[in-house]
Amino acid sequence: MLKPLTGATALALLLAPAALAQADTSGGETVFRVFVGDHAAPRITAFDLSAPDRPWLFDTIGQARLYAVAEGSAVVAVQSDANTVQFLSSGIRLEDHGDHQDIEVTEPSALPHRLDGPRPFHLIDHGQRIAINLDQGGYAEIIDGAALARGALETSRFPQSVPHHGFVTPMGSLWLSSVAPPPPAEGAEPQPRLGLQAFTAEGTPASDLATCTGIHGEAFSGLYLAAGCAEGVLTARSGDEGIVYAMLPYPADLPAGNTTGTLLGATGMQVFLGNYGRDGLVVVDPAEAPHFRLIALPFRRVDFVLDLMQPARGFVLTEDGTLHRIDLLAASLDGSAPVTQPYSMDGHWNDPRPRLAMAGDEVLITDPREGLVRRIDAATLEDRGNVTVGGAPYTIAVVAASGHSH
Repeated sequence: MLKPLTGATALALLLAPAALAQADTSGGETVFRVFVGDHAAPRITAFDLSAPDRPWLFDTIGQARLYAVAEGSAVVAVQSDANTVQFLSSGIRLEDHGDHQDIEVTEPSALPHRLDGPRPFHLIDHGQRIAINLDQGGYAEIIDGAALARGALETSRFPQSVPHHGFVTPMGSLWLSSVAPPPPAEGAEPQPRLGLQAFTAEGTPASDLATCTGIHGEAFSGLYLAAGCAEGVLTARSGDEGIVYAMLPYPADLPAGNTTGTLLGATGMQVFLGNYGRDGLVVVDPAEAPHFRLIALPFRRVDFVLDLMQPARGFVLTEDGTLHRIDLLAASLDGSAPVTQPYSMDGHWNDPRPRLAMAGDEVLITDPREGLVRRIDAATLEDRGNVTVGGAPYTIAVVAASGHSH
């Protein structure tokens, strides 16, 4: 049964910057700054939602996946095929004064840093430490989030046993890393990733390997990290004697043959939303049974997102061009509206298709075919208009901040 968090844990989550930044009820300033990566051209377009007709343009080396990090002060452009990572200053800074926050808004700018390496991919930003997995390098680059917020790039390297498509994330004083088997002998079939293990910062094992076959997808919510596996969803949390792992096996009443490989973690309540097969979602409660509740979709899923303002709400776009609102407490869809033309899920995973992001009480949807970012009212699912970006807008990240401007 899903329940809102209580006590100090709930307070810490509800005051997390991503959630706090969504609204300012004390008469201050609220800014939503949107960053959009193009699918074909090596560029990023940025604009304020309040003034979308005055964009900023930034060149990249290749196609970029975008992540808002360091409490929204920076945006990371991970470019796997170009073997590089570039960085932007979002131009938005918050200074905490206890009873209120001051906001400083300047123009976004390209930072003079580049991080080159063999196929950077998964990025995790947790506790002011940003980890980028270098899939073909056998290591992760660890970036100091506080330094990046100041415009500096300070990195260290976490070693993995073998190169693989995985992830690394901090948990307390330890680091959790996906683990893969040695490369196969010539002519042999590659073996799936093995699971998750805790290490010291130097790479010394600090726990046994927790089996999670084919581990893929990770997210934090409340006390837990969750990762998708062939057997179910693996959870990890800090305990008195180290990391505590638990495997939540897929129940027999879920359609057989499907797995979860993408997870989103809610703020304000301890729950995850994950994919399940190509036309389903699962609401995952890491602490209490039933751990899995299935949401069947009428068409194959294109993308999904959680609402930072309403912890029990999410949204999913299906390939027929319909946006569906998700009630996580009921594990059901509670509203639908057509928002784009159909986008078939046939073809390559990286073909140009819409991506979703939240900006306060709006759902933003990139529409690569039309060169638009669509604005949809989260409460009514009504169209609030479009932002013409041009090209093929694809990946999207939103920096949201509220505070007093002096």
